[in-house]
Amino acid sequence: MASKLILLDQDGVLADFEQGVRQLWQQTYQQPLPLKERRHFYLRDDMAPEFHRQLAQIYSSKGFFASLPPMQHGISAAKRLLEAGHDVRICTSPIQDYHYCVSEKFDWVCQHLGEDWMQRIILTKDKTWVRGDILIDDKPQISGSLVPQWQHWIYDQPYNRHQTELYRINWEQPETWSELLNN
Repeated sequence: MASKLILLDQDGVLADFEQGVRQLWQQTYQQPLPLKERRHFYLRDDMAPEFHRQLAQIYSSKGFFASLPPMQHGISAAKRLLEAGHDVRICTSPIQDYHYCVSEKFDWVCQHLGEDWMQRIILTKDKTWVRGDILIDDKPQISGSLVPQWQHWIYDQPYNRHQTELYRINWEQPETWSELLNN
């Protein structure tokens, strides 16, 4: 495989957003996150409306994004893709209440991938504007103002398993992405 420009989403692909929410919810409210099953990309769509305000407070709080745990094998996978000769970028979108989110996304990358990866961050609200060959993202449908140049490879999560048309990968299953290492 020739060298590719690979775009990696941050939350849900490299950083475990849901686990971070679960941990901070438990710590803040002394009870488990009131969530039974994930069927939608947005966590709030799987929760009762009376919890929406508390949920927003969790992921817009200071320290939330910086403290997200890494996805299992995500850090090593990103490094292996780079070592295989690909140009690997982190293509991430901030939340609407971005006050802590933006700087903490950079802090997270520096902490888990190292300072060299800081130059590999692309922060955008519309990923269709970003050039690339492959976008690995957990969001089942990515829309924007342009037709994307990249091919969407979906990162496997319970809430996107209904999406069967896209190439599906999981860092814990190397056979789903090993072809990217054969450069």
